Amino acid sequence: MFSAEELERYARHIVMREVGGPGQAKLKVARVLIVGAGGLGAPALMYLAAAGVGTLGIIDDDVVSLSNLQRQIIHATPDVDRPKVESAAEKIAALNPHVRVVTHATRLNAANAIEIISQYDIVMDGADNFATRYLVSDACYFAKRPLVTAAVGIFDGTLTTIRAHEKRADGTLNPTYRCLFPEPPEPGTVPACAEAGILGALTGVVGSMMALEVIREIVGFGEGLVGRMLMIDARAMRFATLDYGYDADNPLTGTNAGIRDLSVHQ
Repeated sequence: MFSAEELERYARHIVMREVGGPGQAKLKVARVLIVGAGGLGAPALMYLAAAGVGTLGIIDDDVVSLSNLQRQIIHATPDVDRPKVESAAEKIAALNPHVRVVTHATRLNAANAIEIISQYDIVMDGADNFATRYLVSDACYFAKRPLVTAAVGIFDGTLTTIRAHEKRADGTLNPTYRCLFPEPPEPGTVPACAEAGILGALTGVVGSMMALEVIREIVGFGEGLVGRMLMIDARAMRFATLDYGYDADNPLTGTNAGIRDLSVHQ
């Protein structure tokens, strides 16, 4: 299963009771799709690659700009104007040649979301806009894939895991992203990163925690964030967890759900 070089590379995982050889083997065969190679995706990709996730899919249609380098640590100055997926794939290959990288230099949309997401075991959404977050969460439900999703503000961040296609042990449905946020905010009500600014180190914290949650979901140790949202206040250095549950009025899986496919995103 592992070469001598891999055994040395992953030695600190393998000696852990919660991971060990079986957990590392799960990571080796796992297929993870990362939506966005930006502020959240950059640190997450580095840690997932270092951890030995077998296949990393990266979807992003943007190119590296100079202003990205304040927080998108997978890219460097010589990468400016290069496609982000190419830059990220090159850094991953240098970090861990045992990881296979699949690049999708396109924008996720209603026409391609199910096809792309279905190729992977789990999805990590690091998108920087509400339209993509809702598209990814709805697509993961229809494709029956778990989703680790996060968002950052100027000094705050949130992180949760969605397994809306599954039920709890008591038979009740798991909550959807729309149980938390039924509809996206009105355009213009939440300022974009370019307008409000963002702390680069904050995206590093949240992106690294996304990687940790993806690894936990693959290996299976501890308590995950299904039905729980981690909230980070970087001003006060406080962490809190909000419990949330299934909302029968949510438009995706609710009693009178109106979303039957991804046509709502066209």
